[in-house]
Amino acid sequence: MSLAGKRALVTGASGVLGAAIARRLALNGATLLLHANSRPEAVEALALSIRAKGGEAEPCVFDLTDAESTRAACDAMLIAGPVQIIVNNAGVHDDAVFPGLRAEQWHRVIDVSLHGFFHVTQPLLLPMLRTRWGRIINLSSVAALMGNRGQVNYAAAKGALNSATKALALEVASRGVTVNAIAPGIIESKMANAAFDAAAIAQLVPCKRAGTPEEVAALAAFLASEDAAYITGQVISINGGMA
Repeated sequence: MSLAGKRALVTGASGVLGAAIARRLALNGATLLLHANSRPEAVEALALSIRAKGGEAEPCVFDLTDAESTRAACDAMLIAGPVQIIVNNAGVHDDAVFPGLRAEQWHRVIDVSLHGFFHVTQPLLLPMLRTRWGRIINLSSVAALMGNRGQVNYAAAKGALNSATKALALEVASRGVTVNAIAPGIIESKMANAAFDAAAIAQLVPCKRAGTPEEVAALAAFLASEDAAYITGQVISINGGMA
């Protein structure tokens, strides 16, 4: 599943999941553009580690909720050529039960997951289409499929992203571009480990364990590959049987 010659942008690459996806795409030969906003040092270190293993990577720091700065960052990326793989991984949680949900919590979560997808993908799409090959992979969540208490804002953002995935897939399929979403369940991370103990995971997950970032990264790498050229418009769950 070689991705040699393909340039790939991973948003939110400063996080555990984004970093795992970036490493896997680099292992498959892609040149990585590693996005972060609040943690630039994390993507700088990630780029160094990828280059140390013979890969190609560079950090890209911008606020994807800001349309103007994102457009400028995308224009800068395109100087070196089209970006043919976009992994819209950036997202945030800001949980509260709905009666107590503040407006800023609602808008922040929507801005990063949904508006961030638009701000990044729209300016990069036409150059991708001209190459007649592309992969757009959106990171959704099991919360968008089955809901979750205290996450109305997050479920709404990811549910809208699922619908956008299906609609955009119809628009670009004839140009050799696929658009899919990955909906992870409980994936190992500091946040997940703090929220779910082993007993809770055993009760919630039929597989009786949390998934690993590397398992999600393997699915993303497959969807980015030529082997997945006939898969588009899908929301693919990776959640150990939760939904």
